Amino acid sequence: MAVLGQSVGLIGGGQLGGAIGTALLRAGVVRPEHLWVANRSGPAGPLAAVPGVNWNADVGRLADRCEVILLALPPAAGRALRFAGAGRLAVSVMAGVRVDELTAISGGARVVRAMSSPAAALGMAYSPFFAGPGVSEGDRAVVRALFSACGTQDEVPDEGQIDVFTAITGPVPGFVAAFAAAVQDYAEGQGVAPVVARRAVGQLFHAAGAMLAGSERPAAEFVQEMVDYAGTTAAGLEALRAAGLTEVVAEGLEAARRRCLSIGRPEG
Repeated sequence: MAVLGQSVGLIGGGQLGGAIGTALLRAGVVRPEHLWVANRSGPAGPLAAVPGVNWNADVGRLADRCEVILLALPPAAGRALRFAGAGRLAVSVMAGVRVDELTAISGGARVVRAMSSPAAALGMAYSPFFAGPGVSEGDRAVVRALFSACGTQDEVPDEGQIDVFTAITGPVPGFVAAFAAAVQDYAEGQGVAPVVARRAVGQLFHAAGAMLAGSERPAAEFVQEMVDYAGTTAAGLEALRAAGLTEVVAEGLEAARRRCLSIGRPEG
């Protein structure tokens, strides 16, 4: 994986920012001495234990020192931020903050709007991005290197798709956990010991995720294969379909997408 010769500034060292910073260092894309972290309260989180990382409380100083600036603040805090980033590449993972807003926040930087997740710390995040006006092919290569360190990435052609992925990125792990909890509850209700049920469910969901991630086939093909086999899995799937599972999941994701459009904005 390519090593960036540029200094990278991370504004927001919380759960998501810390995970991305950890991924960049682990993959060797950014060296510790080239990583700057702006945090008012000083070193914190997993990056605090890494020798050589530069910490400061002054966002303006960070922007002066870094060619690439990563914005990982909560949306309300990000919208209130202003810094002189003209001539820099600013990459945001702030939910719902549009490209035009990022241009105002960064003082005219070349801006990229993206989404990622704390799974970046494990190299397992999916990070789609949308490039704003003025972003060059060289900038795109930098963004791909950053997010490849976090897992996998894609450039999308429409900014609205980032809202869709924001709605998927956060809720899907929660949906999976809720489904796993229901499966575990069922097993325990049938007399399985809680520790055994937890271990079984964890392994089953891990295997299912690995199977999907390791294949180029659509998930629907796996489902249809199981339905066509007409065994126990097919019986369960048909019952879930009859109960409206697909519609319920779509309703949940749409609710999350609508929340993305309003998150961090003043009411009025």
